[in-house]
Amino acid sequence: STPIKSSAASDVYKRQAEENLYRLFAYITHQQQRRIQKMLTHKGTKELTTKRLKLRRFTVDDAQDMFNNWASDAEVTKFMRWPPHSTPDLTRELLGKWVEEYEKSDYYSWAIEYNGRLIGSIGAPSKTERDERTEIGYCIARDCWNKGITTEALEAVCNYLFDEVGFNRLEIRHATENPASGKVAQKCGFIPEGIMRESFRSSRGVFCDLVMLGRLKSDRN
Repeated sequence: STPIKSSAASDVYKRQAEENLYRLFAYITHQQQRRIQKMLTHKGTKELTTKRLKLRRFTVDDAQDMFNNWASDAEVTKFMRWPPHSTPDLTRELLGKWVEEYEKSDYYSWAIEYNGRLIGSIGAPSKTERDERTEIGYCIARDCWNKGITTEALEAVCNYLFDEVGFNRLEIRHATENPASGKVAQKCGFIPEGIMRESFRSSRGVFCDLVMLGRLKSDRN
C-alpha cells in the first residue's frame, strides 16, 4: 500500500505545482496587460477643428441630414458593409447605437461639418490595444467629393490618434475598385502595403479585394 500512497501524494504535488504555475502565469499576463493599456491614453471622441471643418460627436438629431446627404446614396455606400438606408428611421436607429457608444473612452466616431452642414463621418472602428494599432474609415457626401475635405478631416484625426491617444500605427483599407479612397489616404502619408484578396463582402454581397495602407507615428519624422 505504501507505493500507492506515495504515487497519490506525488499526483497531488504535481497538481498543486501546475496550479501555482498557472496562477503565476495569469498574474504576469495581467500585469503585462495593465502596462500595455497604459501605453494608450484613451480620450474618446473629442471635438476637433480644422481650417474648414468641425469634427464632433453625432446626435440622433443628425438622422435626417445624414440620411439626405449620404446614408441613402447607393453610390456612397457601394463599398460599405451596410446598404443605403431606405428611411430616416433606419438612420436614426443607427445613430442611437453610435451615441450610446460615446460613453466609452475608447470609442472614436466623428460627424464631419463643412460650412455648418453635416456631410460625412470618420472614425476608428477597430483597434488592437496590445499593438497600439487602429483602423480608420470615412464616408462623405457625393457633392463634397474632390474638394480635399476628406483629406483635411483624416489628417486631423490622425494627429489626434497619434499625439493625444498614443497609437503607433494607423491603417486604412479600401476596395481596389475604389481608388479615390486610397488617394485620400496617400495624401495623408499612408503607404500601400499590399492587397488582401476577397477579404471584404460589400453591402451588395460582392467579395472585394482590399488595398492595405499603413502609417506609422515615426513616418511623420
